[in-house]
Amino acid sequence: MTHSPGAQPDYWSVLGLEPGADAPSLKAAFRAQARRWHPDLNGNDPLAEERFKRVNEAYAVLSDPRRRQAWEAGGHSAGPGGSGSGDPFATGFPDFDDYLDALLGERRRPTQEEEPPVEREYDAETETHAETEGQTEVEAESAGSVTSAPAPPPPVQASSDQESLVELSPEQALQGERVELVLPDGTVVEVWTPPFAGDGWRLRLVGVTPGGGDHFLQLRVRTDEGLRIDGLRVLYPLELSPAEAALGCQVVVPTLRGPVKLRVPPCSSSGRLLRLRARGQEWGEQRGDQLVEVRIVVPDVLADDEAALYRRLQQLADDPDGGSR
Repeated sequence: MTHSPGAQPDYWSVLGLEPGADAPSLKAAFRAQARRWHPDLNGNDPLAEERFKRVNEAYAVLSDPRRRQAWEAGGHSAGPGGSGSGDPFATGFPDFDDYLDALLGERRRPTQEEEPPVEREYDAETETHAETEGQTEVEAESAGSVTSAPAPPPPVQASSDQESLVELSPEQALQGERVELVLPDGTVVEVWTPPFAGDGWRLRLVGVTPGGGDHFLQLRVRTDEGLRIDGLRVLYPLELSPAEAALGCQVVVPTLRGPVKLRVPPCSSSGRLLRLRARGQEWGEQRGDQLVEVRIVVPDVLADDEAALYRRLQQLADDPDGGSR
């Protein structure tokens, strides 16, 4: 029997797996689902804690051959309250460090005299970011192990920062995605991008490069149609000719759910934002907007008659009364 008996939950479905999945798949699914539903990262979701506990219960049963056999046979001793389960979440919700210990295995905690190899500076509950030249910079949490390649200790090097480009789909940016980064010296760093990330965000991994420098992850979250993702919001640059922007026009713009017609009002300058309500990303009952930014472009080369018209427009702008004399 491979399905959940009676009132017991279907643990395979809880982890998003087909019945009988192997141990590596089971562990990977557990890590992904536990990260997704950890209440520290879902402060606005009252159901997150219950889902998180269900994910841990599912893993505790399916990873233990004895409890899994009892569950598949329809017994009740495989539940979270079963004797000798060793489930760290059976008696209550853990703090974040205890959760990581159970998720990744017991880690050696640094003493007061030593520093941890990677400093986790991103706090999902108190996420803040500032707009600087079109980019959003946050600090990312290193959520996994940092494994150095077997090599003799390198000589002391001057600190230098490094940067990598990471491309995410809109769905991956919304939910958070596991990224495995291989540094030039062979060090492997596992990072989870924060939920609701956006195009242009820079995630900082503190002190992981040779010499103690930081490594930055530049996030790219765009669609083939040119849509840029920023959390629930979607951004789209709309290029118009000067005549279209001055006189107004009707254009077709892409959205995440297909193209729509948009009426651009007359006298629209570059930088004007036009809002398409509820055309952004969805998260539960929340739905973001799509902002369309007007950008006026001119041809690379003007024909003689076009140049003459622009000169006449310039004369009218310099001398508004000149056309009446």
